[in-house]
Amino acid sequence: MSDSPDLSVQLAPRHPKGLVLTNPVMIAAGIAGYGVEYGEISDIQKLGAIVCKGTTLRPKKGNAQPRLVETASGLLNSVGLENVGVDALIAEKAPVWAGWRVPVIVNVAGETISEYVAVSRRLEGVPGISAVELNISCPNVAAGGMEFGTHPELAARVTSAVKSATSLPVIVKLSPNVTDIKEIALAVAGAGADAISLINTLKGMAIDIDQRRPSLGNIVGGLSGPAIKPVALYMVFEAARAVRIPLIGCGGITCAEDALEFIMAGATAVQIATASLTDPRSGLNVLEGIESYMRRNGVHSLTDLIGIALAGS
Repeated sequence: MSDSPDLSVQLAPRHPKGLVLTNPVMIAAGIAGYGVEYGEISDIQKLGAIVCKGTTLRPKKGNAQPRLVETASGLLNSVGLENVGVDALIAEKAPVWAGWRVPVIVNVAGETISEYVAVSRRLEGVPGISAVELNISCPNVAAGGMEFGTHPELAARVTSAVKSATSLPVIVKLSPNVTDIKEIALAVAGAGADAISLINTLKGMAIDIDQRRPSLGNIVGGLSGPAIKPVALYMVFEAARAVRIPLIGCGGITCAEDALEFIMAGATAVQIATASLTDPRSGLNVLEGIESYMRRNGVHSLTDLIGIALAGS
């Protein structure tokens, strides 16, 4: 019998196909591009899953430059969902993913419910694609995006529509820019979401005092990085008390200790985002740190840690 701890997790227990990851560490959408680029500098095949950048029905050029501004313990981004479009993704990216052992999840974005449905339908049956993650929470696009993620009824409608259009597991990514995260989580869970990832970035801005104008070309961007971790952790904790489907924690995770906090707060898996921009090996470091913690503390299965901090709350 192996002494190695079991790090495997199930992200879609209610789905007929399921979505089992060998470990809980994922790369968040928008960080590793389509994975191909990142694979040249880090062994991403060892991770639990990769979420590719936001994908739309047609190619998008994204927002005006500048798109990135550093802040205290964080990063403001306003990329604006620049991507090649779903048809090019299917033709050029998916054939590469089909030869990988790490599951690839496609982050899907749209301006209307019909666009989310159309993109998801085109991904149906494409080798190399393991699930979709609905981006209903992007704060730096002019239409759609976060609008769906801030209204429970709209969030439920887009979730239900996509569930009816695809046999792939459906993950829904939630926005922190809401009054009550539990309300949105309950809405998408009730509409059939297989899992929920949270949180996306917080709306923010910066001003260049020398130029005397906003630093970002789009004025508003999404704040990520260590600065948002306490907010993200709280929202995962709150969602875990409200729903009974797997959660994927994201927001300011830079080390194994951060990831373990999210897992103990109720996350089944975690996504690494901004940290990977400063250290491409961040995901692997987090994975190794989790395994080391489990060995030191005699934890044989990661599932024993999921939501352990919820006891008595």
